[in-house]
Parts: sequence; structure tokens; C-alpha cells
Amino acid sequence: MIIHPIPPLFDADSRVLILGSFPSVKSREAGFFYGHPQNRFWKVTAALFGEPVPQSIPKKRAFLKRNHLAVWDVIRSCEITGSSDASIKNVTPNDLSVILNAADIRQIFVNGRTAEKYYRRYTEPLIGRPCVCLPSTSPANAACSIEKLTAAW
Repeated sequence: MIIHPIPPLFDADSRVLILGSFPSVKSREAGFFYGHPQNRFWKVTAALFGEPVPQSIPKKRAFLKRNHLAVWDVIRSCEITGSSDASIKNVTPNDLSVILNAADIRQIFVNGRTAEKYYRRYTEPLIGRPCVCLPSTSPANAACSIEKLTAAW
């Protein structure tokens, strides 16, 4: 069983919540979201806001806060082999109330189908708020080009 090691990133000005499924090995090692160099999250979100891609964790934090984005993951703990979403089992969801009680979140997006599956199964019934599923920025979703991802996001 692995417990999610990264605290949520949000503040009182956050308006959009983006949820992944569970941090990859590289993200857990980095101690921050979307830490795998091939994950396109930072490229896509920077393009959406017309900003350069943030390179360091402090710059990524500042980017998210400046653009009123909150980031976390659906899963608090699970069994997982490496970074394989397909191997996830024995899921315990994160308690999103820590974010939802502190910020006026107007929209919840999930990054990929695995996050959507666990959000709809565990979180949506508890909080009664639907999510919008965006195509995954993961390198495992290689069929989706950066251009297609950016357009969809």
C-alpha cells in the first residue's frame, strides 16, 4: 500500500481543481505533481495561459496559484505497480473537502480516464459534484499529440 506523499496545492483564490489519479514514481520522487519529464501537463497548461513552461517546483507552484488552479489527485492510497494506472487496486480516495471548504472551486477537471473512473466511483457520490474528463497528459497517452491535448484542454 502506498500513501499519497504530495499535499494538495491550492489557496483561497483557486477556482479550478485539476485531479490526477495517483502520482507516478517520478512525481513521488520529485515530491510534486506531474514530475515525469515526458508528462505534458506543464506544457499544456502553460500553452493555455500563454505562459512559458515552468521548470522548477517553485515556478510551478507560482504558475498554478497565479492562474487560480488547484491540483491534487483522486486517490489517497492504493496498491500500484510502478506508475501503471492499470495496476491500481485497493483504493482509498482523497478527502477533497480540505480544498472545497477553503476555495470557491467552480469547476472540477480530471486528467484522464483513470482519474475519472475513481472520481465517479468514490468522490462524486460523496460531494455531489460532477467532473469533466480531459484527455490524459501522461506519456502513456502517446497517441494524443501535444496539439490535440492543448485543443481539448
